[in-house]
Amino acid sequence: MTATQSNLAGLSRFIFRAPSWYTSVAFALLLAAVAGVGAFERPETSVVWRGVLFVGRDAWEGVFFIGIPTVVAGLATAWVDRLVGGKLTPNRSSLLALVCEVVIVAFLAVGGLVAYLTPLSQRFVFDVLVVALASVFAVRLLVIMAVSRSSLPVAAVPASIQTAVAALLLFVYSGTLRLLEVGGPLLDTFLMPYLARPEEAPPELSAISPDHFLVLGLTCALYAAAVWTFLYVVDRPWRNTLGVSVLDFLQGFIGHVAEGSRELEDFFEQLGEEAVVPVTVLAFRTADGEEKARWVLPMIHPGPMGEIGGGNLPVRVAAATDGLAFPPHATAGHDFNLVTEREVDTVIEAVDRAHERLTYSSEATESVRTTAGEVSLLGQAFDDDALLVSTFAPGFADDVDYAVGLSTAAEARTEGLDDVLLVDAHNSNNGLEGPDLGHVTPGSTRSFDMIQAARRAAERLAVAPRGDLSAGVAWERTEWTPQEGIGPLGIRAMVTEVDVDGDGADGEDPDAGPQTTAYVLVDGNNMEPGLRGHLVDAVVEAVDADEAEVMTTDTHIVNTVEADNQVGAAIDRDALTDVVVEVASRAAADTEPVEAGMATEHAEVTVFGNDRTESLASHANAAVSMGGALAAAVILASLAISMLLFFVTGA
Repeated sequence: MTATQSNLAGLSRFIFRAPSWYTSVAFALLLAAVAGVGAFERPETSVVWRGVLFVGRDAWEGVFFIGIPTVVAGLATAWVDRLVGGKLTPNRSSLLALVCEVVIVAFLAVGGLVAYLTPLSQRFVFDVLVVALASVFAVRLLVIMAVSRSSLPVAAVPASIQTAVAALLLFVYSGTLRLLEVGGPLLDTFLMPYLARPEEAPPELSAISPDHFLVLGLTCALYAAAVWTFLYVVDRPWRNTLGVSVLDFLQGFIGHVAEGSRELEDFFEQLGEEAVVPVTVLAFRTADGEEKARWVLPMIHPGPMGEIGGGNLPVRVAAATDGLAFPPHATAGHDFNLVTEREVDTVIEAVDRAHERLTYSSEATESVRTTAGEVSLLGQAFDDDALLVSTFAPGFADDVDYAVGLSTAAEARTEGLDDVLLVDAHNSNNGLEGPDLGHVTPGSTRSFDMIQAARRAAERLAVAPRGDLSAGVAWERTEWTPQEGIGPLGIRAMVTEVDVDGDGADGEDPDAGPQTTAYVLVDGNNMEPGLRGHLVDAVVEAVDADEAEVMTTDTHIVNTVEADNQVGAAIDRDALTDVVVEVASRAAADTEPVEAGMATEHAEVTVFGNDRTESLASHANAAVSMGGALAAAVILASLAISMLLFFVTGA
């Protein structure tokens, strides 16, 4: 990927799953109680035996004045939003209300600290509270407009719930109504006891005046205009160049963050283009017909991030395989990300069609290794088909462009091979540094190195003698997690033995015997510099292999933490080596005579498309960087006008 695309992939570090609505509500009440103890603490608490009672009352007042608006907003916002045609769910609604409560508590904490350290009175704290409630309205308005795609007047209805409930409680329990010149016998008798109850509230609320509510209304209107202006300015480049709205992207991202929804995939689908991709299957079966292993290589990229699109492709492939699955990384970049996980079903169908067409043979060649420039390529033929594994290690490389992979495989077939399964080992990179991050593009020196290395390997494999094939497999789930750079497929190994002479190790030549080749596949996204060479040496020594290669699947399930969560970055190298050696040794001990067959089918899928990934990444990065600066400017301007309103109204 390019540096721009890596920044987009880096957004995956924000991905998490929102708690259920009742968990958010419970935490909101607890936070409100703690805030109440700090906000409404009384001098009487210095008396120990009475302190417990007053602390309990302080906590209750925090729950009442801070927690109840949060609970009402958490439970009612989704219902009101859907009533006006929105899409907000209870979990998202509760999470949004909880976040806004944190905003209020943070504002009050800062305001209280300033009031404590300066001559400012309690009235200043409530001035800060007015700004906090208006800010909460603005945050909720932004999120609801993004998630529900409602117009500003419509979105303002559910967005105002938390602010309105808090303002209503403050209005009633501050006794503000008694300060207004309204009333009469009917109002005094029937409504005043319910609309003005200052005797039931903390004495601090007496600092609230009618001007506070006037300023709150004006500030909310000001912030609503600021939200609309911000969205218009940020959204305009997206509509002009991509034909979609940034709100679609924000809606999908929030949906995935909050509940793991597929709304972000719907956005990607609007940008996607149809593509035809080869899907190659290499299967091994025992003499009784039982499948022992299956290599599956669709020429797509398992991205863009997390489980979005094809991010979890290796797991889906493994789940649909009878034998032990080996889903290595294909020669394709982020332009060939699947736009939705539904597209994986189309790929699996192509895998099944290819598997049905397999013709098996027990003959294979010894593996060969060829080099050209920075490229080192390990190849082995099974009958007239070939498995080619390319690496740039010890140099650094990331994705190989789709066109480069097609050209390389085509070059190999011109030398007499039928089907070719070309793997990008994806096993050496120095992180997300530099302008191109090692992306192998058409016309580059590296692309021609790959083509030349593949031709040399094909020339040797096409005429190499065939011998009886044996293979063994093993795998280990491992104790490591995606956050540590290892996906759920863990570490897998396949060891092949080819006896060209047919006399095994008991012939007259003491050096004669089957040639051994070890293939190790780690479910991760690239490797730390130098790790691949270290692992290859360890495997060769452990299983007495003539050749070995270590690959990664490039799964993006590991990128829910950061975009460059490479194998070896978070786990101990020696511990990883021990597991790899142990799995490879088990595979070597598992070898038995097998037959192999390879076939290729084609699948029509929707991918990001040529240059669309770069365009999307550029716009998303611009929205994040410039949007942050614009948001800061809008916030500062809004706060400045808010302060002016306080001076003008005398609040």
